[in-house]
Amino acid sequence: MSGTELARAYWADVVRPILDRKLPDVPRAAARLGSGSDVLGLDDDTSRDHDWGLRLTLLVPAGRVGDVDEALATALPASYRDLPTAFPVTWDPTVRHRVEVAAPVDFVRSRTGLDVGDDLGVTDWLSLTGQAALEVTAGPVFEDVPGELTALRERLAWYPHDVWLHVLAAEWTRVEQELPFVGRTGQRGDDLGSRIVTGRLVTALVRLGFLLERHWPPYPKWAGTLFGRLPVASSVGGELARALAAATWQERDSALRAACEALHARQRTLGLPALDGPVCEDFYDRPFTGLRGVAGALRAAVTDPEVRALPHRGGVEQWVDDVGTLTDAGARGRLARAARA
Repeated sequence: MSGTELARAYWADVVRPILDRKLPDVPRAAARLGSGSDVLGLDDDTSRDHDWGLRLTLLVPAGRVGDVDEALATALPASYRDLPTAFPVTWDPTVRHRVEVAAPVDFVRSRTGLDVGDDLGVTDWLSLTGQAALEVTAGPVFEDVPGELTALRERLAWYPHDVWLHVLAAEWTRVEQELPFVGRTGQRGDDLGSRIVTGRLVTALVRLGFLLERHWPPYPKWAGTLFGRLPVASSVGGELARALAAATWQERDSALRAACEALHARQRTLGLPALDGPVCEDFYDRPFTGLRGVAGALRAAVTDPEVRALPHRGGVEQWVDDVGTLTDAGARGRLARAARA
């Protein structure tokens, strides 16, 4: 049984009957959200060695959070399906039940750092990571009587159009800045350097695939798995694997060129701004691949003056890769505001 199947059964067999009996008047939404591979539907036997088990997200009005938590603490059985209902997790060694009870807006803020109940500004969107959005939008919802959780998830479904164009342009810019270095390092006999740059470019091109398909990218552990399920993966994934496995810089350069062309073709198919002809070109007179101005074509289509005025860095996740920073919603927000300033 997967974690989400277990959560659904736990809700139906144990938690919902307790609430129906003790607090029938409390509006609620029940789901399996937040952290954990099971939220993404990717847990397996290995996942069960920590932070896996009878976990549930229960969202209720702010004034009733304490009542619901106390009712569950006193009424939950000691176990269900031979699993304990109370257990420690890595971020909290306390042995207690793991039904996370919160108000909807507070829960979303705890994951994203944003008050999604209000209109989100440009800086808010740029402070958001894909993983933070997925912790709200990816998991299954078992019940949502008032519909508030569903509305909050819909607000986080994807970027506004002009912000989307902006982050796409930023990712193409990142590729443009480093693509010729695969060959340049290799030409100088620095095979390790060529491989390092190739790895960085594959990371950027994978992120570009998620952005094109309007799918929030997860944190790196699951990026390859979920990328493989995107429509664009059938034309790009093999080239990215070829680039990483290549023995020579020439093979890496060729594979990355093919991947860029496939992503650009997908961009055109989706009706997004694209160039006439190929996106790749020779880098001056050198035998390396460079990019034509696809980022400029995307930026030229932006109509929102606030987005047009942004520096070309994209979102925080595109220019910071420190785990501690990316998992700190407050730090992300401060960086996004500082970048605009």
